[in-house]
Amino acid sequence: MQVWAVANQKGGVGKTTTAIALAGLLADAGQRVLLVDLDPHGSMTSYFRYDPDELEHSVYDLFQDAEPIDMRILEPLLLPTSAQNIDLIPATAALATLERKAVGKEGLGLQVAKALRLVKDRYDYVLIDSPPVLGVLMINALAACGHLLVPVQTEFLALKGLERMQRTIAMVNRARSRQLTYTLIPTFYDRSVPTAVTCLRELHQRYPDNMAAAVVPVDAKFITASSRGVAPSALDDSCAGVQAYMRILRRLAQRRVA
Repeated sequence: MQVWAVANQKGGVGKTTTAIALAGLLADAGQRVLLVDLDPHGSMTSYFRYDPDELEHSVYDLFQDAEPIDMRILEPLLLPTSAQNIDLIPATAALATLERKAVGKEGLGLQVAKALRLVKDRYDYVLIDSPPVLGVLMINALAACGHLLVPVQTEFLALKGLERMQRTIAMVNRARSRQLTYTLIPTFYDRSVPTAVTCLRELHQRYPDNMAAAVVPVDAKFITASSRGVAPSALDDSCAGVQAYMRILRRLAQRRVA
């Protein structure tokens, strides 16, 4: 089972879209995929028409310390989605209280990793959508994953956010026995905007060994797919955005990132 986290310490860069688009393509290829929503905003959860304010169980349950994590706790969290091969562990607003409750507690950074070990034979891929804040939730995503995907909007503020993410990766690597590898995915690209072209060029200059195989353009089909609660490839697998993610996925598969 391959586990990929999608993270950036800046919001609005396309993390949720990236996770769902890649999950859709993997599912189309017959892979069994689990999506994990670690963002208190619950955008991924809402995408698949679950209400984060109404759910009885969510990923928050993994952080309750009454008992060790087992399938009795995990099974109710595995929800079906509009895609046959994609399940979801949803988020609820209770996640927003986790940072405060985590003060003074040890071991919470590995809760998601522990849970995923229980389903390693059920899924081929896990994609984790993390919040844009360095805290216990992002640490869980980074600790659980074998490879990190970093969507970066092609504008200058996003480049500054990427610098913070680089420091976080360095910090995580000091604590891991195995170095965390990562791929940068430029998003919301519009070649008619000069600053976007400049930002993309700068990304290639700064991080030549970590760039994705394609640039994800602005694509209205992503908005339509979201409004229907389906993965973008289920709506139109020929649109420019989906084709970009398809090229990115092929390169990731060639590298056999774990």
